[in-house]
Amino acid sequence: MDERRGKSPEIHPSSIVSSHARIGSGVRIGPWCTVGPDVVIGDNVELISHVVVDGHTTLGEGVVCYPFTSVGMAPQDLKYRGEPTGCNIGARTTIRENVTIHRGTATGTGMTRIGEDCLIMANSHVAHDCTLGRGVIIVNNVVMGGHVVIGDDARIMGAAALHQFVRIGHAALVGGVCGVEADVIPYGSVLGNRARLVGLHWIWLRRNGVMPDEIRRMRQAFRALYPKVAHATGAVFQDRLEHVRKAYADDARVVEILDFIAAPSHRGLVRVQSGDMIESDGA
Repeated sequence: MDERRGKSPEIHPSSIVSSHARIGSGVRIGPWCTVGPDVVIGDNVELISHVVVDGHTTLGEGVVCYPFTSVGMAPQDLKYRGEPTGCNIGARTTIRENVTIHRGTATGTGMTRIGEDCLIMANSHVAHDCTLGRGVIIVNNVVMGGHVVIGDDARIMGAAALHQFVRIGHAALVGGVCGVEADVIPYGSVLGNRARLVGLHWIWLRRNGVMPDEIRRMRQAFRALYPKVAHATGAVFQDRLEHVRKAYADDARVVEILDFIAAPSHRGLVRVQSGDMIESDGA
């Protein structure tokens, strides 16, 4: 049990915390932090030092913010006129050094949301109206434009850049130093200076208890959707989608990919890498 549970907040005398902010039990606010009047801080949150939390921002239970992080500040959107938009950080999420997370905009969803149990590593930026699911890992120096949506358990490797309105599917992998200009399917793996789909995120699937038979079926469905050049059937993509939906109607993960492809998109889908896929980690 957390030894801080039920205890009064500990606030360093050098920090400026608004009397209107709502501070939970067991909270620790270290030196030189600033907390605005509309902030809600859940139980057992820790602001280590030099942290700024502003706007209509909620930090869930057990969130940890490392030095020089900024959460809930005004968005970098020229249309923003000071509307009371918000930012919500899920329980047990860790925000490392120099991360910036901006609140939403009135012309967007009005809220920037980060799910529970996420890890956002140093020097990364989460822009206005972004939505990150549960268990997302953002590695150092990742930047994203506004309105990005990232599904649960996705992994965004170091120095990747995500274009505004891009969708990253559940458990997808974005490689390091990768510019993502279009949507990445659930369980997809993309690499390259301009992201190209190179296969599925086989390592995540194996590590998270997906059985070999299911992985094999996913591989077959993926190859049917994205045939290798040497075995291309010539069928248009819509025909392949319909074929896969009929053939794999009972495979929940394949249906998840198909539903993602069918959902409305501002950016379209990431293109497939020309030539053979990189599938060495498959079953």
